[in-house]
This record gives sequence, structure tokens and C-alpha cells, in this order.
Amino acid sequence: MNTLSLEHLIQRPKNAGSGKAPLILLLHGYGSNEEDLFSFAPELPDHYFVVSAKAPRPMQPSGNAWYTIHWDATDGKWSDDEEAIESRELISKFIDEVVTTYDLDPANVTLLGFSQGCILSYAVALTYPEKVKNIIGLSGYVNPDITAPKSDLDAYKHLSIFSSHGSVDQVIPVSAARQIPAYLNNLGISVKLNEYPVGHGVAPQNFYDLKDWLLNH
Repeated sequence: MNTLSLEHLIQRPKNAGSGKAPLILLLHGYGSNEEDLFSFAPELPDHYFVVSAKAPRPMQPSGNAWYTIHWDATDGKWSDDEEAIESRELISKFIDEVVTTYDLDPANVTLLGFSQGCILSYAVALTYPEKVKNIIGLSGYVNPDITAPKSDLDAYKHLSIFSSHGSVDQVIPVSAARQIPAYLNNLGISVKLNEYPVGHGVAPQNFYDLKDWLLNH
């Protein structure tokens, strides 16, 4: 199905209930594609409708990005926040399209993002909390410059978050992720950062933990 705003892969629920299915939207990292996190799909709880989106910016020679990262800038590496905000808006619109197109439960949307996809997951959910129920944020952080939080903190009462990071991540240092709980606590959202002794990736134990968490949320 590529008639929506973002190219994507889908996995229909293996175990459909009586009502509308909940959605898990997978958002991959920088330089990857929609097939990367889709490898998780067969292992996710059976009642979810799984959608894996492809980021809109093609890279050379392959892969896609949600926004440009300038690695060789004279003043150090920096990310294009304007492009990130464009992607935030695109994902927000895409959630609505997916829910309508596949007739899913709009009150039960989980964003599962890795790295750049994690950063966007926080930005989307904190800017549009009415569209998201759960965040699974893997190996990323909150970028306040691409996030427009609500002043009425009641908007976040329903939001649940699983946050994890590799303690020896050389791409995004764990120190960036350790700032997530304080930022979210200021919005009235309680969260614990789960750390695993790995680099920039998802350890098997991390996946089992997030799966258990999902079954309880």
C-alpha cells in the first residue's frame, strides 16, 4: 500500500479481537528502511496491526532518513531540525491515514522508534498526545527543539512510555538518554530508562522486556 503519505509494510493481526485492532507504528533509524524494524513484527503480540514506515529522505547509496545529519560540519555534527519538524508533521498525518485506511482503533496507537525514529516518536507523541497511547523509545532521546509540548499537562495522563538505551552506545551516548526521565517528569509523565550492556542496537533482553511491557499496556 503506497497510496498514503509514507511507503510502508503491514502485518495484519494474527489474532483479531471483536473491536478495532490497535496499531503499532515502527519508525526506523537513520540510513535504514522500513524492512529493518519489520523483522520485529512476527514476534510482537498477535492482536496488533503492525505498520513499518519508510522515512521520506533517500540517502546515497541506500537507506533513508527522517532528517539530514551533517556529519562533516566545521562546528561539529548537527541535525536539521526543520526537516525533523517536517517529518514530525508527516508522521502525525500518516497516523491518521493509517487508522482510517485500515480501520484501526484511534485510541490505541503505539509508536515504536529506534534512534532517529525514537527521537521522532517522542516529538510526535509530546506534540500530539491525543494521537498516541504508548511510546517505545529505543536508543534515542528527546530533542526539545522539535517538540511542542502542551501547557495543559492533563493531555499526557494517558501516555505510557518504555525507554531503553545501550550503556556503551557510541552513536548516541547514553548520557543523552539519561535526560529523558527528567524532561518527561516535568510534563507529569513518569518513566524509567532501561539500560542494557550493548552498543547502538536492541539487545535480545531489551526486546523481551519491551514485549512484556507491551502486553501490560
